[in-house]
Parts: sequence; C-alpha cells; structure tokens
Amino acid sequence: MPASPSRMLAARLVNAVLLEGRGLTLTLQETRATGADPRVVAAAQSLAYGTLRRAGRLRFFLRALAGRALSPPTLLGPLLVGLHELDARTGPDYAVVHDSVAGVARDHPRARGFANAILRNFRRRQMELETALLADPEARWNFPAWWLERLQAAYPDSWQAIVATQNGHPPMTLRVNRRQTSVQDYSRLLTQAGHANRQTGPWALTLEQPVPVAELPHFQTGWASVQDLGAQWAAPLLGCEDGMRVLDACAAPGGKTAHLLERHAPRLLALDSDARRLTRVRDTLARLGLQAEARHGDAGQPWDWWDGEPFDRILLDAPCTASGVVRRHADGKWLKRAEDMQQLAREQTRLLDALWPLLRMDGRMLYATCSLFPAENGERIDAFLARHPEARLLPVHVPGCVGDEDMCQLLPGTDSDGFFYACLLKT
Repeated sequence: MPASPSRMLAARLVNAVLLEGRGLTLTLQETRATGADPRVVAAAQSLAYGTLRRAGRLRFFLRALAGRALSPPTLLGPLLVGLHELDARTGPDYAVVHDSVAGVARDHPRARGFANAILRNFRRRQMELETALLADPEARWNFPAWWLERLQAAYPDSWQAIVATQNGHPPMTLRVNRRQTSVQDYSRLLTQAGHANRQTGPWALTLEQPVPVAELPHFQTGWASVQDLGAQWAAPLLGCEDGMRVLDACAAPGGKTAHLLERHAPRLLALDSDARRLTRVRDTLARLGLQAEARHGDAGQPWDWWDGEPFDRILLDAPCTASGVVRRHADGKWLKRAEDMQQLAREQTRLLDALWPLLRMDGRMLYATCSLFPAENGERIDAFLARHPEARLLPVHVPGCVGDEDMCQLLPGTDSDGFFYACLLKT
C-alpha cells in the first residue's frame, strides 16, 4: 500500500516546527502556493495540529520506545504523527502502522523495521507509558516546563484549567459587520444555512461547529469576519469617534482595524512592519468595503513615517509570546523559548515609549496583547507608568476579566482566548 500523501505532508509540517523552528501557518501557506491538493493539505493540517497539541506526551512515548536518539532526526515527524493517530485512535491500528511505516520507508528505507517496532510496541506498552508520564510535567500537560512554571506562578489556582482549555480545540467566532446587517439577522441566516450558533458578545456569534468561510452567508461581501471574542473588545475599549485621527500601530492581519472602521468613521492609519502581512490588511478592508491608509513601517521608528500630526487614539497590539492563543496555534508553545520573554519585553517597551509622544493631550492609547504572562502585560504597564507620570490608567470593563480592575486579563475559556488590555490616558 503506498504511503498516504496527507500523513507524509503532516510529518513534514511537524518536522518544520520541531526540528527547523518554522511557524506552521507560514509553512502551510508555502505548501498551498505549490498547488498541492487542497484536500491533502487540509487532512495534513488536521494531523499536524493534533500532533503538536500533544507533542509533549508523544515525544515522551517516542523517547521511551526508541531508547536512543533518532537517526536521522527527520524520523521524528512520521513517528510522532503515527503515535498521535494510535494514541487518539483515529483508525484501525493495523492501517495506521502499515501506512506510517510505508511513509518512513519511502524516505528512509533502512528505518522500516525500526519504525514498525516503535509503533507496534506502543500499543503493547501503552498502560506502562501512561503511568510513567505522570512524573514528567511536559509530557503530562503538553506544555514546555518553563511555560508551566510561569503559568503556575501567575495563576496558582487556575493554571490547570488554563492548560486543559488550551489543549483543546478553539471556538469559531464571527464578528458581524453591523454596517451590513444586525447580529440577530445574521444569526438567522446562519441557522437557515444549517450552522447552529449562539450570541457570545455584542457583535459576536459562535458556531457550534467550525465551517469553511466559503459556507458562511455573504462572507465574501463583508457581512461577517472570523475573530475571537477576546479580540473583539479592542475596538470599543479604544473609544473612537467619527473624524478622530487613529493609529493602529501593529495592524496585521487587520481584524481590529476593520472592527474600528465598522463602528465609526475615523481617519485611520494601519501600520505594520511586515510588508507581506500588510497585504492581508488591505485584502480584509477590500472584502469589507472599508477604507484606511495602510502603510509599511516600524511603529518604534515614527520618524520614518509620521507626518507630525498627533493622534487622538492609538491601538498598540504589541508583539508577544501569543501565550493566550496557543490552542489556535499549537506550534507556538514549542517555538517559543523562555529567553524570548526578555526580548519581547524590550520590544514592547520600545514601542510604548516611541508611540506615546505621538498621542495628543487627553488622547488614549490602548495596549493589547494575546498573552497570559504578567511580564508582557501588567509589569510592562506598571513600568511605563513609572516612567511617564503624565499617563494614567482608565478602568477597563470587559466581562470575564481577572485581576486589577484598571487592567483586563482575559483567560482562555469556552468562548474566548487569552487577551490583555490596558487603556492609557495622556493628561
């Protein structure tokens, strides 16, 4: 039986993340650009995501079963994908083993017997391995040890619930464009199309089951966008009004930019340092029939792009570890390193200090991240306030926030990913 193309592609995707340190989203984009069969890519994506969600557990199994370092290292991907399928019982054991071994043999003929032994021994030793992994935090919780330590320190009473949530599948939530329709009317359209849904926020409808966007009513004409509920709070918290000069400082891929324009008619500059991702902002605005100036530039170097006119509002959706959204990006927890936190904190500080002088008196800056770690959130704001006595916090009221009422930390839950918001007023 020939090797399954989807399994082989999934193995390459897993290797790209765990061996090469490449992001899964970009690797998938490059794969689609080659003209690969969309059905094969979709099946491979599902397998790769499932494998990466449980990579701590699966790597523990593989180490115990192999008893030595893999040679060549690229055996990692096909063996982890095979172990994932056996562990998750996605199909008959004999079919999974046979096809996985065929995939290994295609690229590494001499490893056929080794791969066959690993996969067959897994089922025989599974109960023993399940007991042994309880002593290994990374294997038990499917997160790096350093990540778990920081979650335990920040959320001693809820870290286990956070981890359990983030190891699951994310909800598919839509933001209804109220320039086109009402939330209630769009909900009825979804129901008529066979997509059960419920309202989870002022502009948000969450589907009971994810579907391709092509199946959403009037998606291509801008009636709705896919956006997590937590991210939908940025636009109302910024407090824009018609005619205000507004900067979205790290705008890509454009969801928050679009939401600002759906709510009001500001003079909006969407800035991003990644020219390729800025294309996505323009595409999003075009689909929704919205207009803004999209410009390539580093928000931390305003002398390259600022015309000197102060902004009434600035949204700084700062680069971060993305620790609040890893159930959407299962590769993220394995790509980040503990030392990345310091570099990201320096970048967040650089952006805050560079953008603050561009804000007019009585203007607002909304600092946002999709992180759970205090070092990227409250600690950054506390340090900023210490450097800028003319700044003060405005209360942030969002359902489900934990901690300080002047800063909002949303934890991952049934309807939302993890986000942080702090609103700064220039006095």
